[in-house]
Amino acid sequence: MARTTYQDLLDAGVHFGHLTRKWDPKMSQYIFMERNGIHIIDLNKTLTKLEEASAAIKQIVKSGRKVLFVATKKQAKDIVAEQAKSVNMPFVTERWLGGMLTNFATVRKSIKKMSNIDKMTKDGTYDVLSKKEKLMIQRERIKLETLLGGISDLNRLPAALFLIDVKKEHIAVTEALKLNIPTFAMVDTNSDPSSIDFPIPANDDATKSISLITDIIIKAIQEGLDERKREKEDEAEKEAAAAKAKIDSGEAAKEEAAAPRRERVVTAATAEPAAETAAAETATAEAEAPSEAAADQPKSESAE
Repeated sequence: MARTTYQDLLDAGVHFGHLTRKWDPKMSQYIFMERNGIHIIDLNKTLTKLEEASAAIKQIVKSGRKVLFVATKKQAKDIVAEQAKSVNMPFVTERWLGGMLTNFATVRKSIKKMSNIDKMTKDGTYDVLSKKEKLMIQRERIKLETLLGGISDLNRLPAALFLIDVKKEHIAVTEALKLNIPTFAMVDTNSDPSSIDFPIPANDDATKSISLITDIIIKAIQEGLDERKREKEDEAEKEAAAAKAKIDSGEAAKEEAAAPRRERVVTAATAEPAAETAAAETATAEAEAPSEAAADQPKSESAE
């Protein structure tokens, strides 16, 4: 099922490119025509590439990994931050710090520093500081939150990057290439798509265009999260069923092992009265035998 339609892309202005004099020749395969000095993007190819990107990003999320959203341009930052938060994905919308991926260990130290400041405010350490120290810590906390707040929960390198405007985010693209991290991006007619794994030819300046493309990617991510959740539930049910079957089989084995024992107990209980009866009969016979012999003896004497 198509995630969007040709008309939706048209209404959002996804087809509008840059001025012809600002184009990148590598984007020629995605350009439909030129009109009034502006390149028009081929929306058929946009639809195809968008489907490919959505399917790929869905599989990444389904495997339990994170996608980092990068959009530092003014018209995109608020849209991307809001959308990324809705699916609990990390994002960078203020400024891409050099080495954010290639020097991730240092970035993690800064994030840890931010969490330590939060602990200070909770355990009372912050209250005993002087007014000047409090002000300095507050300023540092705000700065760290602005730059790194969106990746505070990112404990390891992301599995993929989704970018708005490849030209503006070229440092992020370079770092992703060095670390072999897949990249998904909106690529306008003035950008180079060759460095992007999943380019989506689209207008990366209009808010409607950015909102539509980002929303489609977010829906694909949500689908991946839902499928992962269902798979986990199915696995849990299977494990519970297997555990129950194991318990049942164990009880059955115990019953089977106990059956011969019960039979032996019953046999022994039945055998004891029979043995007692046989012994009693033997004793009676033995008692009667001498008395009969005595009865026969006087008769023989009188006969004589």
